[in-house]
Amino acid sequence: MSSAKTCAIIGCGLIGRAWAIDFARAGWTVRLFDPAAGALESALAAIEQLLADLVNHGLLNAQDRDAARARLAPVGDLALALDGVDWVQENSPERLELKRELWKELDRLAPAHAVLASSTSAILPSRFTEELSGRERALVVHPLNPPYLIPAVEICPAPWTSLATILRAEEVMRALGHAVIRLSREIDGFVMNRLQAALVEEAFKLVAAGICTAEEVDIALRDGLALRWCIAGPFEVGDLNAPGGIRDYVARYRSVFDSILESALPRPDWSGPVLDEIEQSRRLRLLAQEIPHRQRWRDRRLMALLRHKREASETIGD
Repeated sequence: MSSAKTCAIIGCGLIGRAWAIDFARAGWTVRLFDPAAGALESALAAIEQLLADLVNHGLLNAQDRDAARARLAPVGDLALALDGVDWVQENSPERLELKRELWKELDRLAPAHAVLASSTSAILPSRFTEELSGRERALVVHPLNPPYLIPAVEICPAPWTSLATILRAEEVMRALGHAVIRLSREIDGFVMNRLQAALVEEAFKLVAAGICTAEEVDIALRDGLALRWCIAGPFEVGDLNAPGGIRDYVARYRSVFDSILESALPRPDWSGPVLDEIEQSRRLRLLAQEIPHRQRWRDRRLMALLRHKREASETIGD
């Protein structure tokens, strides 16, 4: 592999443009491809604003911003985008047939040494890579949005993904500053979305049963559990919440959790009346047309949090 690292970002929506920043900031040449009319122009304009926000929050200096911007190359042809690249990050819509057809082209056009990674959050890699001649270099590298701010990334191999590909993916992600979750095998939802699904399901249950409002669920997470979880995961929280550590925690609180789980409410219909209630609650707080502005607010708050966590690590320690 050449020392000059080149990445192709295939699909330049919210995830694709965030990956572009991630790779370009780390010194990679980044080619952006998206067949949708106006997508590349829109992505570059958004990236320009996001880079400015990173500078304003002290996460990037002006010189590095300019260098990252210079590494971005919009390309209007898929073959040119893939020519000679070392890494391909696919971010197409979550439609299986679309991915199958696209991945045939990625496998055909990308050089043999290139890692082929998908950002999919819902489709197992075996479902769109099985028939590829180069399927051993294909896998899922799934971030939380936006990946240029959130370190966690999960690597899910297909049954035929080579160990060399997995190790290379881990190496690249860590070099980009990511904290890696390596799955031993495929599972629906991977790790982060399975955890998220359990929490969101319970949130729907509580609102559907009239226990609390949608806003109060958000308070419970935003102003409660998430404050602890942003510095320590559930196992570390448990380990720190009992004098004898995690085993003591289980001995003390297992019966509480057993009682909660035994009294679990029936599954709600997410698309039923409860969705109307939750949507109404959200629209009272945020008009639909204000969502893009709020997305930028979210990213800027994440930047501030990330800066704080970095500074705290330096002064307090990890």
